[in-house]
Amino acid sequence: MRAGWHWLKGPEPWTRRMLAGDLVLAGVLALLGLGVEELDNGSVQRMAASAAAVVLLTLARRRLPATTLIVASAVSPFLPGSLLVTVLLGWSAGRRIVGVGRAMAAFTVAFLAAVVFSVLQAWSDQRPVLVIVFSTLMFLAMTVMPGLASRYWSQRRTLLQALQERNGQLMRERVMVAGQARLRERQRIAQDMHDSLGHQLALIAVHTGALEVDPQLTERQREAVGVLRQASVAAMHELREVVGILRDGVEAPVPAEEAQPAARGVAGIAGIVEAARSAGTDVRMTVSGRPRPLVAACDHAAYRIVQEALTNAYKHASGAPISVELRYEDDSLVVEIANGPAAGPGVGAVVSGGQGLTGLRERARLVGGMVHAGRTEGGGFRVAGVLPYGAEPAGVEDIADDFGQQAQAQAQALARGFAPPPPMDWAAVDKELAVGGRSRAGGVAMGCGIAFAAVVLLVIVIGAGVVMLVGSAGSAMISQEDYDKVRVGESEEAVRKDLPDGNSFMTEGLDRKGPERPAGSDCLALLSSDDSGLTTNTVFRFCFKDGKLVDKQAYESEQ
Repeated sequence: MRAGWHWLKGPEPWTRRMLAGDLVLAGVLALLGLGVEELDNGSVQRMAASAAAVVLLTLARRRLPATTLIVASAVSPFLPGSLLVTVLLGWSAGRRIVGVGRAMAAFTVAFLAAVVFSVLQAWSDQRPVLVIVFSTLMFLAMTVMPGLASRYWSQRRTLLQALQERNGQLMRERVMVAGQARLRERQRIAQDMHDSLGHQLALIAVHTGALEVDPQLTERQREAVGVLRQASVAAMHELREVVGILRDGVEAPVPAEEAQPAARGVAGIAGIVEAARSAGTDVRMTVSGRPRPLVAACDHAAYRIVQEALTNAYKHASGAPISVELRYEDDSLVVEIANGPAAGPGVGAVVSGGQGLTGLRERARLVGGMVHAGRTEGGGFRVAGVLPYGAEPAGVEDIADDFGQQAQAQAQALARGFAPPPPMDWAAVDKELAVGGRSRAGGVAMGCGIAFAAVVLLVIVIGAGVVMLVGSAGSAMISQEDYDKVRVGESEEAVRKDLPDGNSFMTEGLDRKGPERPAGSDCLALLSSDDSGLTTNTVFRFCFKDGKLVDKQAYESEQ
């Protein structure tokens, strides 16, 4: 890391747009600086030096905010055209210098440089106090205030960005915790299903297998028992598959030898329809269109839709005719199962979880399809599913919140070729925002100290200004009585001994505003302390020549 970069929040990448903006800003400030130099009657060399200093300081402020601020404060007394750039450099330093202590040190050194070099530049005027007060006021207005405003804006933006980052992290952690809770619950359900249902289905398979070879059963009874045994074996395979899904979160592959008797796709629909016919149910199946292959998830969804619809028809419309139709459309497979009204009384209490159709709709949604279920006009019931051929799983729905939208916007920006934002430096953020009890108390104390120091400094500046104003008034005013005491012809030494020296900004140029001065004379102009005019001042002028007072005049001068 280069020297000076540790004062920054990190070196900023210098893009073409940023360079163009800095050049335009430097050009505007340089032009304004040339105007200031013109008003100050600056030479061509000084104008060129001011313009070059403004451009260099503007371009270097991102990398060296503290250095450029100090350099600008030191050269501005000698190059008035570079004074305006201190506003920009104060803003940049307040934003980019990390740590309150470093910022205070940089601004303090810049203040001392501005005051010291201003006094050196105006040393010939013999007014160091006035120069110090003026330099302090200029530094406060043009450097400190922009720096404080910039630091507040930067800290607020950093705080908001940190809150967004951490809230986004909390959202992600919440999703992870919820996912882990779901996995634990699925594992518990899988264990319960394996222990309870697996045992019961195994008993059914064993007992039906024993009944199937019982010689006392008739052929029809043996055929019915065989159907029960096959159903129990198929249920065992499905239970094993569901347990695998619950445990791993993915669908377990079906072994090849088990896929034939209980296929989990469109090819297995004919099998469950034939099994329903064997059990005495009136089921008709039709297939239209040119059969096309489906992805595994859609194939399995079609099988589940037919299976669930047939199960509901068995339970709620016993004895009613059922029609199963598969239509291969141009872009999707339509699966439709319809049954008529129940032919007789129901079978009594039916065990139902009420989630079968909901599960079908979710399964179809995940593959980009849909399921519709409802009653028909004749009192029957119809279940229809639309499944696309080449659908990909829809996945988990994103949470509709601000952070999801921000993540989507960042992904779109990356897709368009924009560079990703730099990662948040949490150590620098904590240091800048004073996170933690002790650091926060130190930050508050530091802020109070800065505010107190600023107030004290402002009071000192105002007091010094008042003292200077009173002193300047004392050296620039006399009363009418004092004016009348002075006689023309008295020696210059005696007159000047009794009068103030007139060395004040209040009397500058007054000796040239009255009547014509005696040729070759040196005049002293003073103001009347008895004057109460709002628009004019009474001026007392004393002119000396060859060591004597040769003329005195009292006249009115506009303020």
